[in-house]
Amino acid sequence: MLLAQEIIRKKRNMQILSQEEIAFFVKGISNNTISEGQIAALGMAVYFNDMNMDERIALTQAMRDSGDVLNWQSLHLDGPVVDKHSTGGVGDLVSLVLGPMVAACGGYVPMISGRGLGHTGGTLDKFDAIPGYQTEPNSSLFRRVVKEVGVAIIGQTEDLVPADKRFYAIRDNTATVESISLITASILSKKLAAGLDALVMDVKVGNGAFMSTYDDSEKLARSITQVANGSGTRTSALLTNMDQVLATCAGNGLEVKEAVDFLTGAYRHPRLYEVTMGLCTEMLLLGGLACNEAQARVKLNAVLDNGMAAETFARMVSGLGGPSDFIDRPDNYLPESTIIRPVYANTSGFITQMNTRQLGLAVVNLGGGRHRPGDALDYSVGLSHMSSIGESVMADKPLAFVHAQSEAAFVQAEKAVQQAVKISEEKPDLAPEIYRYIRQSNV
Repeated sequence: MLLAQEIIRKKRNMQILSQEEIAFFVKGISNNTISEGQIAALGMAVYFNDMNMDERIALTQAMRDSGDVLNWQSLHLDGPVVDKHSTGGVGDLVSLVLGPMVAACGGYVPMISGRGLGHTGGTLDKFDAIPGYQTEPNSSLFRRVVKEVGVAIIGQTEDLVPADKRFYAIRDNTATVESISLITASILSKKLAAGLDALVMDVKVGNGAFMSTYDDSEKLARSITQVANGSGTRTSALLTNMDQVLATCAGNGLEVKEAVDFLTGAYRHPRLYEVTMGLCTEMLLLGGLACNEAQARVKLNAVLDNGMAAETFARMVSGLGGPSDFIDRPDNYLPESTIIRPVYANTSGFITQMNTRQLGLAVVNLGGGRHRPGDALDYSVGLSHMSSIGESVMADKPLAFVHAQSEAAFVQAEKAVQQAVKISEEKPDLAPEIYRYIRQSNV
């Protein structure tokens, strides 16, 4: 008979856990037969002694199977079921444009997303800025929109991966979140429960990233790629730059508006375009929707330029309860803050560095993010028209525009933006937006 304390002792003593032991423990997390103290103890043992790849695969699969695992076969879809996941960033609105682009190219994207965490924005929070959009639809509506539109971006249901909800909450309270083995299982169990044929991971690198160093980001990307492929889902990862805000803005409603501009062709920010195309291209390749990168990019540019991606976004929004004319008149529906005012640098020169985390926290402090779970958000606030690293700034060229609801909030954000940007007389060398691709062949 298996005992939780013996499993904890085994990992404490740096021994390898069997698939049976891991499955037993995860089942106990789900049905509450294992105590919080025991879960915390195993989390700490894994934090210090790690898991090998077989253990990580077993943990991911057991957590995936702790609740419902979506199956799309009954819908008789005529294309692959594919998705993308990001480790989180500032001004990262990629999901809003990527899902419709891939769907317009023949993929099906049942994207189950989360809310903002710390200084990073959440995809669901952005969609909550759209009146009527249901981020928590019932299963039949979710499946219908995926089949009819090709993409539906929603939140995690109570029946998906219940073991992760309990395990993560305890890890958060016991300082064991920063374990690559446990992060891998937490991310992948939720994504693989969506019944995917293929997955692409966007692992951020830089001062605005969840993983603070390049080496840690690469380790996480390799772990996720190996575990996902070992679990039967074709997976690649991209290491992308998060040393500055990805889009030109940060803030829920503002990012939705920029996503609409991107899809309709009103404006496509070069950095956002490069990262989005890299991820979309990989999704088309893994899903068998393109033979090579060049063909994938032709298809993706075509659905942007002919309006199919924009139309797909519009159909998803209306299919999930949002306005039917949202993409044509977003300003009629998105809220606007009381104060919209530029922030200027204290000196002229070239922007050489950005404290991206500080910029994300500035948005949180404006009311665009949560200090505590359950905090209500203001969807109108944030930063827009952000300058980029390498750009020159002077007295008449703002660093950004602050969207705030009070003079005091504006002054606080103004100071945060000025302090987050480093300016020098010499123009810096620019880092790439995509550092590298990690595929099953080069893990």
